Amino acid sequence: MKKIRATITAIGKYAPERILNNYELEKMVDTSDEWIRSRTGIFERHIAAKGEATSDLASAAFEDMRKRFGIDPEEIDLIVVATITPDMFFPSTAALIQHNIGANNAFGFDISAACSGFVYALAIAAEFIENGRYKKVLVVGSDTMSTITDYTNRDTCILFGDAASVALLEPTEEDSGILDYIMKLDGKGKDYLYMAGGGSKNPATHETIDKKMHYIYQEGKAVFKFAVSKMAEVSVDLLKRNSLKGEDVGLFIPHQANKRIIDACVSRLKLKDEQVMINIDKYANTTAATIPLGIVDAYDQGRLKNGDLLLLSAFGGGFTWGSVLIRWSL
Repeated sequence: MKKIRATITAIGKYAPERILNNYELEKMVDTSDEWIRSRTGIFERHIAAKGEATSDLASAAFEDMRKRFGIDPEEIDLIVVATITPDMFFPSTAALIQHNIGANNAFGFDISAACSGFVYALAIAAEFIENGRYKKVLVVGSDTMSTITDYTNRDTCILFGDAASVALLEPTEEDSGILDYIMKLDGKGKDYLYMAGGGSKNPATHETIDKKMHYIYQEGKAVFKFAVSKMAEVSVDLLKRNSLKGEDVGLFIPHQANKRIIDACVSRLKLKDEQVMINIDKYANTTAATIPLGIVDAYDQGRLKNGDLLLLSAFGGGFTWGSVLIRWSL
């Protein structure tokens, strides 16, 4: 009996209409286009309109998928949403997306793994497919980071943008789809990347608002060090476990947090430029959306060919990190 794997059969994306470029940020904080580009690789980022929430971005990304691939939302069995900027604590963003797109037969839930959210969600969705429980699982990476970004803090406001992207997983008996993955978690990272306010520990008060506790906090140097080390390490380990080397990878799509982090990972994996997908310049860090955005852009650019090995790697708050190996077949 052939092994059932989960394979990506449809994709879609959405980025809000408004674009905030580095020259506009120069007018908001003490920074410059040259400084931002040289240190991060970012030129512009998309910003959600007032009232445009995470579920709206995700629903628009699904609509893009529907137009591209003719997906019937009523055939979807499960929706797994990766986000750290849910519309609200409850109901889940998955419930809101389900209602928006008319996926009336699906159940769903949200997961919180920050920038590693999409690779975590892929691993979860793959297990549901492989055990035969469900046939069509919608995996969503969607974040409106502008809602938790302090635009008076030059260290963080230059880094983030808003976007959503989706992938549909279905079973296959072919030698394709999600071949393997490794997921990691280290709670010691809690002190370096977080949002302190709004939860049960620090519920919203005038004091938490005055102290700007509802914005993202990041110790850049510590996060950079961990990200470079762990993203590369988990990717190398995944390739070794499958008797592969960097030269076997058709395309590497890393989390788009910082161009220097990407470059360090690429060096460790000994990859060539043509093996690496980089789009941080036009989206910035969209957290859970970065990797699926990379998949859609690579597909649109003709950089993903059937049979190619696709390597995904991400690192995020928690700390969380992980890598997924896929044989492309869309």
